[in-house]
Amino acid sequence: MLEVTHETAGPAPSRTPRWTRESAWAIYGLPFNDLLFRAQSVHRQRFDPNRVQLSRLLNIKTGGCPEDCGYCSQSSHHATGLVASRLMDVEAVVAEARKAKQGGASRYCMGAAWRNPKPRDMDAIVAIIEGVKALGLETCMTLGMLDRDQADRLSGAGLDYYNHNVDTSERFYPSVITTRTYADRLETLEHVRQSGMKVCCGGILGMGESEEDRVDMLVTLADLPEPPESVPINRLIPIAGTPLANADPVEGLEFVRIVALARIMMPTSFVRLSAGRSAMSDEMQALCFLAGANSIFVGDTLLTAGNPEEAADRKLFRRLGLEAL
Repeated sequence: MLEVTHETAGPAPSRTPRWTRESAWAIYGLPFNDLLFRAQSVHRQRFDPNRVQLSRLLNIKTGGCPEDCGYCSQSSHHATGLVASRLMDVEAVVAEARKAKQGGASRYCMGAAWRNPKPRDMDAIVAIIEGVKALGLETCMTLGMLDRDQADRLSGAGLDYYNHNVDTSERFYPSVITTRTYADRLETLEHVRQSGMKVCCGGILGMGESEEDRVDMLVTLADLPEPPESVPINRLIPIAGTPLANADPVEGLEFVRIVALARIMMPTSFVRLSAGRSAMSDEMQALCFLAGANSIFVGDTLLTAGNPEEAADRKLFRRLGLEAL
């Protein structure tokens, strides 16, 4: 049986966590075969194990971000050679979304390199959401921090998900980012939740954090008042010119263990195998699917980084007997 602590009823001033570091760590440390068997068993209770959602991600505004995230090529603090751009035209974004749908994607994600959206950009953002929604695609955006009014406006436009990753544990976070706090990130997640949108929130592995930090990150997510409906697990793509350009890669089986733990701790969430797939073998990706990952990003680029070619993904799906959700 899982060592899960449930919420208590009544007018208690604070909610009892669903998970503790100790209970999560005990699951993480199981023998590998036992961990994957448990994760796959949980996965099959709520999802078709042979169907994977295809998502596509478009950078609708590139570079020039004032945040100093140590992994990001789009930060104005780092000499990565990336040229900043303005927000894309509404029609251009919708045209790209239409191509994505024709290519088999059912979910369309859009990212802008901002600390937070400016009032002058909100009308265009709303129009983009409405245009992409009209195509019948599930929509997600990541635009930086939001206040409650901004979250309400995005929700009113029909945005399904808002992505705002915590990236890592609260302990390790200041080693990666100094221009906004962990509390800032959690505040945006609360605004998103209160607005009625679904939360997309995960992290990045391979930034120099410990295994304990990775587990603690999942405890933070699983113990939110409502766990995220979408949990992207990213493998760091080292970018020249960033502080993490020479970071040691996360060990493959450690990565798979985190995917499995995320599936067990957040059984109803989509666990998204996100950035870093280009450096993963087919066998490692297969283990991630076995561990409960059920969404990937397709397309040759992921924001400003590489991603497996679509032909490679189709070949992998055929080999594994997977179908697009």
